[in-house]
Amino acid sequence: MRRAADVTLALAPMPAGAPRQRWLFEEIRSAIAAGRLAPGARLPTSRDLARTLGLSRATVVAVFDQLAAEGYVVGRVGRGSFVSDQLPEHWPQGAVAPSPAAVPRSGAPALSARGAALCAMPAPTRGRSWPAPAFRPHHPDLDAFPFDLWNRIAGRRSRLAHRHLLAEGDALGLPALRDAIADHLRLTRGLSCSGAQVAVVGSIQQAIDLLARLLLDPGDAAWMEDPGYPGARLALAAAGARVVGVPVDEGGLDVAAGRALAPGARLAYVTAGRHTPLGMPLALERRLALLAWADEADAILIEDDYDSEFRFEGAPLAAMKSLDAADRVVYAGTFSKMLFPALRLAFVVLPDRLVDPFAGALALTARFLPTASQAVLHAFIAEGHFGRHLRRMRLHYAERAEALTRAVGHHLAGMLSLPPIAMGLDAPAFLPAGSDGADIARRAGAAGLETRPLSYYAVDHPVRPGLMLGFAAVPPAAIAAGVERLARVIEAARGGGGSGVYTTQNNYLSVDMPA
Repeated sequence: MRRAADVTLALAPMPAGAPRQRWLFEEIRSAIAAGRLAPGARLPTSRDLARTLGLSRATVVAVFDQLAAEGYVVGRVGRGSFVSDQLPEHWPQGAVAPSPAAVPRSGAPALSARGAALCAMPAPTRGRSWPAPAFRPHHPDLDAFPFDLWNRIAGRRSRLAHRHLLAEGDALGLPALRDAIADHLRLTRGLSCSGAQVAVVGSIQQAIDLLARLLLDPGDAAWMEDPGYPGARLALAAAGARVVGVPVDEGGLDVAAGRALAPGARLAYVTAGRHTPLGMPLALERRLALLAWADEADAILIEDDYDSEFRFEGAPLAAMKSLDAADRVVYAGTFSKMLFPALRLAFVVLPDRLVDPFAGALALTARFLPTASQAVLHAFIAEGHFGRHLRRMRLHYAERAEALTRAVGHHLAGMLSLPPIAMGLDAPAFLPAGSDGADIARRAGAAGLETRPLSYYAVDHPVRPGLMLGFAAVPPAAIAAGVERLARVIEAARGGGGSGVYTTQNNYLSVDMPA
């Protein structure tokens, strides 16, 4: 608890000629009534308050005595004076009794068109409970993260902190971390890049938003996969873009369809390593065709490589940017998936001509990210812990993917089709034609299973009915139990009408979605 001497109490100026004792009494009582001094709050000592206000201590003591007599304040021997936990039920005329929350004005705030678009994100804006219920998509296993090691590194970095970690730093991020990221990407993703091209950001979502504002004028066309990541679609729309949903098939984004729909688009967003939500990588011929189109159209490609580090079989697939001879691709990755979400650190590898504009936009909008967490992450990577963690988690997640495959085959045969899972933290599962995926997701949420319908990812075209199942954060035994429960949910949905409204627990999502 704070010492009384540390407490500063803001009071209104004393009116000329007003009795000092009466003025101080009314000010403290009004602060209690308005909730600025909450029940249990510690008051300054009479000596400190007298010195601060230029009053005699006797005046302040008399005020405290009167507040105590009327039930507003209690004295605790040797500890000081505190606002009473049991305040008077009846307040004097003119006083306002404290309330648990302010009453909002009626009506919606006057938002701009861009403001309304910015509020449209159908994703969590509040913290959610942990542990996660099965099967929350896109979530790593936090229980498997080496927090003791991370905390030791953080403690060591804190003890050895230098002046440069306390200054503003670089808008693009801690140079040592940027170099370490570039080294990692050269080895694991086949990129020819340097730390000078890397920018550290708070999230891939932030990078998409900033790139959209940098590169697009209102009305400019932007491609994105259909189905695809809703966060990208809404960020592009909020920047004023005309979002063009480009169909996908087993080879990923159909570049020929994109050329037919919007040949002069200024930007394209693609999950080339593992498509969101369907899971297939973008085929090599499609990658080459997309790069050729971007060069012809003078467009920029955003390659969101959000979780393809977790590959369970076959040789690692190089990033699309490794083929980018014309320097058209912004490559994006996130430590929120590779390590833990609360780290709030991601990165982009920028074309040379975008480095300075992106740095300027970052400095204007987000200014500079904290350097302390970047320094810990740099040490975690440079000392080899990051690479070892990724190798360990690949095996860990592969076991859980296999557990999901076995459980679905055993409990959901004929009700849910699960393609082979080659990488990632989650997988699409397809329902029979005519099923209402949104209704089943709603029912699953009511049963404690957090999933999404594939229709959540639709842009302009209908999506095959299905569910997105996250497995990475769910132990194998819980996977089996969750799939068994999901089977009962689907059986119940088959026997009753669906509402088509997708809502889940924990305020995760509450929007009308097409089936």
